[in-house]
This record gives sequence, C-alpha cells and structure tokens, in this order.
Amino acid sequence: MDVIRKLLSHLGEYKKPALIAPVCTLVAVGMEVLIPYVMAMLIDQGISKGNMDKVWLYGGIMLACAVAAMAIDSASAVFGSRASTGLASNLRDVLFEKVQTFSFGNIDKFSTAGLVTRMTTDVTNVQNAFNMSLIIATRAPISLVASLVMSVIISPSLSAIFLAALSVLSAALIFIMLRAMPLFGKVFARYDNLNASVQENVTAIRVVKAFVREEHEDQKFTDAANDLHDLFVKAEGILAFNNPVMGVAIYGCIIALSWFGTHSILAGQITTGQLTSLLGYVFNVLISLMMLTMIFVMVSMSAASGTRIVEVLEEEPEIVSPQNALTKVADGSIDFEAVNFRYRTGDGDGEGEETLAGIDLRIASGETVGILGGTGSGKSTFVSLISRLYDVDSGCVRVGGQDVRSYDTEVLRDAVAVVLQQNTLFSGTILDNLRWGNPDATLEECKVACAAACADEFIDRMPDGYNTQIEQGGTNVSGGQRQRLCIARALLKSPKVLILDDSTSAVDTATDASIQRAFAEQIPDTTKLIISQRVSSFGSCDRILVLDSGRVAAFAPEAELIKTCDIYRDVYETQNKQGSEADFDELEGIGRDPLSQRFDPAFANELNNMPSTGKAGE
Repeated sequence: MDVIRKLLSHLGEYKKPALIAPVCTLVAVGMEVLIPYVMAMLIDQGISKGNMDKVWLYGGIMLACAVAAMAIDSASAVFGSRASTGLASNLRDVLFEKVQTFSFGNIDKFSTAGLVTRMTTDVTNVQNAFNMSLIIATRAPISLVASLVMSVIISPSLSAIFLAALSVLSAALIFIMLRAMPLFGKVFARYDNLNASVQENVTAIRVVKAFVREEHEDQKFTDAANDLHDLFVKAEGILAFNNPVMGVAIYGCIIALSWFGTHSILAGQITTGQLTSLLGYVFNVLISLMMLTMIFVMVSMSAASGTRIVEVLEEEPEIVSPQNALTKVADGSIDFEAVNFRYRTGDGDGEGEETLAGIDLRIASGETVGILGGTGSGKSTFVSLISRLYDVDSGCVRVGGQDVRSYDTEVLRDAVAVVLQQNTLFSGTILDNLRWGNPDATLEECKVACAAACADEFIDRMPDGYNTQIEQGGTNVSGGQRQRLCIARALLKSPKVLILDDSTSAVDTATDASIQRAFAEQIPDTTKLIISQRVSSFGSCDRILVLDSGRVAAFAPEAELIKTCDIYRDVYETQNKQGSEADFDELEGIGRDPLSQRFDPAFANELNNMPSTGKAGE
C-alpha cells in the first residue's frame, strides 16, 4: 500500500478524471445489473401472459439501460485513459528529474540500463495496471456483489451455488498469485540485462563491426532474451491455470443452476423468468471473477514495477548543495588536503579498493598542471573530485580557497569545465552544441572559442559552417574534431578551472601544441589541468603531477622530474626515442598559419572579455 500511495501522489492534475472514471463505471454497472431483473419481468409478465404492452415496456427499459450503460462506459474509458496516461507522463517526468539530481555514485548503483527500464517498461506496466484499476477493478467487485445480492433476492437457496463457486475460485486465485508474483519481480531484472545488451551494442556498433563481433553480440542478446523468455513462460504457465479453473466454475454453475432451477420451477418456488435472470447473473458473477483474475495478473506484474520505480524516487542523491551554499568561486586555486577516496561497490553499501590515498598538494590559480600516470592510477578520479562529481571519504578538496562541499553544486560545476576523452556531442547544429557552454554566446564568441581549440579550420571547410548538423553522439565528425568542439564548448563557460582529461588524444602533436599555446596566451588566469599519456602535451605546464596507484609519486616542473622521478624519466625517454612519429606529426603541421596569425590580439581580447555563464562568475 505504501508503494501505491507514493505512486499515486504523482497523479497531480489528473486527479479529477481519475475520480470521474470509477463513478461512471459505478453508474454503468448499476444499469447492467438491472437488465436481467427487468428481463425476468418481461418474461413473466409479458411473454408468459401474452401481454405485448408489458413486452414493449420492459423491452424499452432494457434497451434504455443498455444504451445508457454503453455511453457511460465509453466516458469511463476516456477518463480512465486520460488519468492513466497522465500518471505515466508525470512518473516519467519525475523519474527523469530525479535522475538529473543523482551523482555518479547513484547512477552506478542502478546502472544506465536499469534506469532506462524503470522509465519505460516499468512505467508502462504501472500505467496499464492503473487504467485497469480505475475501470475493471471498480466494475468487477461492484458487479459481483450486486449480482450476488440480486440472486439472493430472487432465490436465496439457488444463490448458494454462486457462493460455492466463488469460494473455490478465490482459493485457486490466491494460490496462483502467491506462486506467480515473485517470478515477475525477477522478470524485470532480466529486462535490465536485455536493455543493457541493446544499449551497449547500438552505442558501440562501429567497434562491433570493426572487430566482426556481430555473431558474438547476437548470441549475447539471444541469451538475455532467452532468460527473459524462460522466466515469462514459467510465470505465465502458473497463470494459465486460471482459465481451466474458471471454465470448471462457469460450466459447473450453469449445470447446477439448470438442474436445481428446473426443480424449483416445477415446485413453484421460482418462475421461468427468474431462472433466466439467475442465469444472467451467473454470467455477471463469473465475468466479474475473470476480470478480477486479469487484475491480479496485472497487479502481479505492476507490483514489481512499482517497487522499482519507488526505489529510484526514494533514492537520496549522494551529493547535494548545503544550506547557505556559497554562490561565488573566487579563483581557480586548488588544494588537496590528505584526501582519500574509494568507489562503492555492489548496492553502494560495500566498499571497493582504495583509489586515491594521502593526496596532499597545492595548485595556484592560473597554473598549468600536467597529470601523468598509468591505467588505474587515479587520474580521472583526481579531477572528478574537483568538480565534486564524487565526495572524498576523508580529507578536503578546496577550490578558490573554499571546501567544494560548501558551494552550490551548480556554481562549482559552472566554474570547473571538464573535457573528457570521450566527451559527447548532441544532435543539433555545431552552434547548438557550442552553446551548451554558454546559451547566450554570440556567433563571434563561438568563433573565438573554436579558434582557441583549433576547431575553426575544419568548421570553415564544412558546407554549412557553424550550422552543420551533428548526428547524435557526434558520429558524423572524427574523434579529433569531436574533441576540439568539446574543448571550445568548455571555453565558452569562461571557467575558473579547465580540466582536459586526455581530451587531445585524437589530435596530432602540432595541433595539441597550438591548443596549449592558445590557452597560455588567451586564458592565463584559468587554472588548467591536462591529463595525458604523452609528454609532448606537457610543454606549457608549470608543474607535472605523477600518480602511481592512487598516490602522488612526484609533483614538480618537468626538468626536475627528469632528474628525480624514475616513472616520469622512463616515460619521457621512451617517448622521445620515438622521434620519427613525433616528427611526422610536426611535418603534418607545416603550412599551418603561425600562432600569431591564427590567434590575433583582437581574438585574444574577445576571449578574455567573454562574459561568464552566470553563477561562477558572479
């Protein structure tokens, strides 16, 4: 009941049609229940006595009841559909809004596929169950009780047949539902696996085809589909017992009623019309029971779905803005004080392996810092803590001299621009994507940012320029072009801190160097953190942070690291021995406009004077 209450609390503006639908159903049922009773009078007072006036009178009443019931039933269906689809719409909206408040930790707990299933399949199940509840769940019990009452009025002794059949059916339904309901809870977990398989395959379809893994992916999907099939077959196999049990009850009632009813007529206890009326009520009772069976089936499925939806709605975001949160980031200085962090595992209650340990360092505002480390050394985790995508387990991260936990999260993230290696572009024009950084950015401001990110050169070659359409995910531009557009988008935020998480890995070294020089000349006051696996990206860095297994191995200028840090020296020497590859990139860059021509002083002034996106620059 608690789950139902929480789901219905989102009915909102659809409460009125949700109330009208069952009221209409109630009136329609009243009309339908009258029809067998009037039919008994038509037979006994009209047909049996040859009185055509009574035949026309009662026949007209029956026709009026039938037409009225049909019209009111139609109205009930319309209001019920409006209420159920409205509830589904509101649930999807509130679920999506809730997910937007989640931190990465919350999303990791449910998984992307699990959240998609909850907002689609689970909400649809709740919608169908609610629609049935408004109409059928109202009609069935009322029709059942009314028919039983009318049967008792006509013949108390014969109505005992109904009660016997009802007892048998109720026991059978309870047994079936208790066996079937747990299975439906498992079914929707299988839906998550199925959606995950589809999502992963479609997202990475180019990789699948490049490695000729279609058969493997097809088999993975088939296995997930078969798991779902097997559970559904098992659940539906149990529910299939409804039909034979219902058939036995219906035909048993008809046979028993015909046998005992005939004897009652011969004994003068009831009339022929009353027996006909009782047979009509038999069908009303048993049809009502069939409806209740359908409701039980739908409730069994929707109960699991409703629970899954409420789980998301009740999930508390791990990261929220504090009361009296700070609304201004003073500068781009960054301080890590004895920071330790580990990712949660499983349902979020367990603890995984420690990712960062004992991180203690200071980065001045406007400083350019390179970050180097092997896979799993904690580089991406390190920068994620700066914009508070995760919270530290112990210690403190400060930006602008204040603990990141003291800021309004929107203000902090507006001040910290992050460009990932696999950053995403959205469907729309290039200009639309750039304005994610600043919705109010002018075309000239977008051009300035693209020039700084070396994106202008390929945009100008496109037929529609900045109005070129980008496919979902940016699949119609290359990896390097996508990265440069994402860098330009981040620059339009006029951030206090700019984080490049291996975001120039798909561009050549000459372009990488041009981007770094542009940053140094045009955004000198912005703190820049550059994660990279190639030392050539650190040419403009004041210092370089070397991480090893989540700990600081060294943090110093490059010249000092070459002398004192074995890890950095090995990487530096190894990459410098591959001079031919670097020379090739440099050769590719020959013929490009000199930096002084590409980034003229007017462009630099425009970028430096570009307005902030709002909160962070207040």
